[in-house]
Amino acid sequence: MSPSDLPSGKLAAIHSPADLRRLSGPEVVELAAEIRDFIVASVAKTGGHLGSNLGAVELTLALHRVFESPKDAILWDTGHQAYVHKLVTGRADMFSTLRQENGLSGYPNRAESEHDFIENSHASTVLSYAYGMAVAREHSHKPGHIVAVLGDGSMTGGMAYEAINNLGASGRKVIIVLNDNGRSYAPTVSLLSKGLTKIRLNPVYMERQHRFETWIKRLPMFGGAAERAVRSAKAAIREMWEPPAFFEALGVRYTGPIDGHDIEALEEAFTSAMRHRGPIVVHVHTNKGQGYQPALDDEEKNMHDASPFDVEQGPPPSAITGYTEAFSDALIKAAEHDSSIRAITAAMPGPTGLIPFQERFPDQFIDVGIAEQHAITAAAGMAMGGLRPVVAIYSTFINRAWDNVVYDVALHKLPVVICLDRAGITGDNGPSHHGVYDLALMIKVPGMTVFAPSSVQELALMLHDALEITTGPVCIRWPNGAARHVKELDVGSGLNARLCRSHPTASVAILAVGKLVGPALEAATLLSSEGTEVTVWDVRCPSHIDPAMVADAARHSFVLTAEDGIADGAVGAALRQRLAEVGATSQVEVAGLPTEFIGHATPRAIHARYRLDAPGLVARVKAALRPE
Repeated sequence: MSPSDLPSGKLAAIHSPADLRRLSGPEVVELAAEIRDFIVASVAKTGGHLGSNLGAVELTLALHRVFESPKDAILWDTGHQAYVHKLVTGRADMFSTLRQENGLSGYPNRAESEHDFIENSHASTVLSYAYGMAVAREHSHKPGHIVAVLGDGSMTGGMAYEAINNLGASGRKVIIVLNDNGRSYAPTVSLLSKGLTKIRLNPVYMERQHRFETWIKRLPMFGGAAERAVRSAKAAIREMWEPPAFFEALGVRYTGPIDGHDIEALEEAFTSAMRHRGPIVVHVHTNKGQGYQPALDDEEKNMHDASPFDVEQGPPPSAITGYTEAFSDALIKAAEHDSSIRAITAAMPGPTGLIPFQERFPDQFIDVGIAEQHAITAAAGMAMGGLRPVVAIYSTFINRAWDNVVYDVALHKLPVVICLDRAGITGDNGPSHHGVYDLALMIKVPGMTVFAPSSVQELALMLHDALEITTGPVCIRWPNGAARHVKELDVGSGLNARLCRSHPTASVAILAVGKLVGPALEAATLLSSEGTEVTVWDVRCPSHIDPAMVADAARHSFVLTAEDGIADGAVGAALRQRLAEVGATSQVEVAGLPTEFIGHATPRAIHARYRLDAPGLVARVKAALRPE
């Protein structure tokens, strides 16, 4: 670690939130500028979530100056906005290891700090955590406030609304900080609303209102009617004058919007919100990428997740590559001939490659926000009406819509195409972002056809074939990063597996799925150079295991299956069962990932750790062939 990687200035003296509370107002403003410079410099070296954290600097400082973490629980939804939180809770010296193997996580992490309560990187969940913690603290009489910070589109997720409804109905005290950076719910800003905010946050006003409402309830005979009258009058005024009626109709007080870069205003708002007895929303406006012009200039995602870059020039414009680019090109080509195609995304048009489609076919593109369940069932409705919906989301997020895939799509035998980007090991975002479950899940859905392309050419062909299937749903899954390119003759067809390499004396067969076809062929070449010939099959369609592949594999003494997903109950297990059914006496080894949470590291390092790269597959074969 070089001295340039370490914090300096006022940041070097911040080791806990208590240190923040000793600073004067001007000193906090100075610290905010230092933090922005430090985050830009750090992320430029390691990569990471840039814009969201630059926008949350003053917000985080104000939270930690007003509340006393960890006695007060500060919970982060979409945890990629928690870098500043990490900096001021004693982890600044570790930032050179951000998202590196055995280094600092890019999200809150309970193993790192007592200030991290939830390891959260999937959106729209924090209010449910907060409600549950409020119930638990009520039971144990544990002191302290519960603060839930959400933003970056989290209010487009249905789970957030379920939790708000529950909080309002129960009246449990949770302070909800809505970090509105243009990617989430935004009530109208006006001079009237600003004036009302000052009144509504005034502690004298709040206390008098509480006493008045309590007195009204206790009026003999007329208490109930009087309370309803007062409530109706307040509701009428809100409906006439205040956008916050939405929250208050659910029993949650609203205040804001507040300038999220004005520390003094934020501290005043949070201090007043602490005095409210029930749930309250503090709505703050922030700018994603604040203080760093290259991030502000990135209109698509404000430098949401950047690879290492030059600080002066800023990260290069985001570009889709590999399998995602192949999918994008193939979908546009298909839509040129089929106006019934609808491309659906859950708030990720850029990362899933749909922006070119959106630009070319704006009327055929739909972004539902962070609402994967709605995306899948809406696609089912579109298919019922004769459209050809193609839903493109990350593999890790299909877990949220599992019920919808099974009962809304598959049960109705609807031709919905589900395209899963970032399948398998994804790398530096850690356990919540690896796409390791989709293969095991999808091959068990009745009527589901699952494709796993091993090259960009295969992906284009599989999307074409998927759109030709009208008897049920189709899932295509592919990894992130670089993709294989093959010759035209090295592409399969239909639901068949493809024989990639064979030899009449081969005693070993490797049946590989998707990304692992490349390592399998490399392993076969290495083993051949040492005198061991290997047959290699590309499984291609793991939901429909090719009988020809099974029959050929059965003649080998050792069969190794290889997949980039959990091994338990997935493709390898199905292949082993099929070999047993045809009476094969082959020794079968299933190579896949263990059923455990896998930390952040490069995909290359993780595949090597679990012997899923070429040297690892060679080692597995040699171990199996070694005389006992």
